[in-house]
Amino acid sequence: MPIANVRGVHINYQVVGDRGSWVALSPGGRRDLGVVEPLAELVAEAGFRVLLHDRRNCGVSDVVIAGEESEYEIWADDLYELLSQLGARPAFVGGSSSGCRLSLLLALRHPDAVRALLLWRVTGGRFASESLAHNYYGQFIDVAKEGGMAAVCETEFFRERIQQNPRNRERLSAMDPKRFIDVMEHWREYFIRDADLPVIGASADDLRSITVPTCVIPGNDWTHPRRVGEAASQLLPKGELHILMPQDMEVDLYIEAWDEKREEMAAIFVDFLKRTLSSTS
Repeated sequence: MPIANVRGVHINYQVVGDRGSWVALSPGGRRDLGVVEPLAELVAEAGFRVLLHDRRNCGVSDVVIAGEESEYEIWADDLYELLSQLGARPAFVGGSSSGCRLSLLLALRHPDAVRALLLWRVTGGRFASESLAHNYYGQFIDVAKEGGMAAVCETEFFRERIQQNPRNRERLSAMDPKRFIDVMEHWREYFIRDADLPVIGASADDLRSITVPTCVIPGNDWTHPRRVGEAASQLLPKGELHILMPQDMEVDLYIEAWDEKREEMAAIFVDFLKRTLSSTS
């Protein structure tokens, strides 16, 4: 897969399909692009070109623990630059969970880059804010305080980043542990402060300001409650709600069943994409 230099960071990406309008899809969590590749293939079969990429600090891309903004704002700016390099703006942009946050922030920060949004497993609520703040940042802050950067490199997550991209060990090992902790604490604060917003990363006013057509498929667990996706679809001026999982599960995360719904979800997205194209042509 090709590597792009995006704002000084090496970003691994893939384009599925060779014709049609551009669609950019991002996975949830800190997962690599392979998670959304099966969905991308279904969308590409319907006549679209789908851009997938490993966000910085994910997959094969560079680990760079730096930045004055939230990590998902940094991801949004990276995607804007990657779309620009590929001549793919404006694109249909979407994602699951953290990929959903990236998509919303791209629409807010770079509205010229977004034709419409595809959002699934929308994240929100105090439980999600606090648990994700620890999973993404808090646990690594604790490790760095106890064992420095050598211990950080031996955590499961960063060990995988090093295995996939050996240059990441040098970058991480060269960091001052205090700087690493400061950045991670700064990023963690964005999650904590967003606990009472409609969705993590966007206020009600933010959502009301997004005027592109938006297809919303809510999640079904404590981190992605159905009510959060439903509320987001109502706040978005051109929000369109589709329920795939009518029952919330009493668990932190419920991921497995979404693979079984992939073809149904792809059909919803493809229909939405084609209707949006026909309405603007």
